[in-house]
Amino acid sequence: MELRVVEQGIDTSTMEGRAMFGMLSVLAEPQRELVVADTNDGLAAARARVGGRRPGLTRRRLDQARKTYDGGTHIAEAIARNSRRTPRIPPPAARPAAR
Repeated sequence: MELRVVEQGIDTSTMEGRAMFGMLSVLAEPQRELVVADTNDGLAAARARVGGRRPGLTRRRLDQARKTYDGGTHIAEAIARNSRRTPRIPPPAARPAAR
């Protein structure tokens, strides 16, 4: 796969283009790590202030929604309506195994 950035003159099909792309990625990595660290610090501060977000569903409602979904008797929208949540239940293949 090749990348060509016309305005910056980067073409990864050439040695110079690959070198430039590599240098830019080296410079971008610390910036990304700063963003991740700042985000985690902000989340930790928010949790310390308010104790974190309350669960959207009680354990009973969550168990009921999973049981209904796994049984194949209802579609995700109906489960969400019964749970008073928006439908965000992933298909069984995408869900982690039950504990």
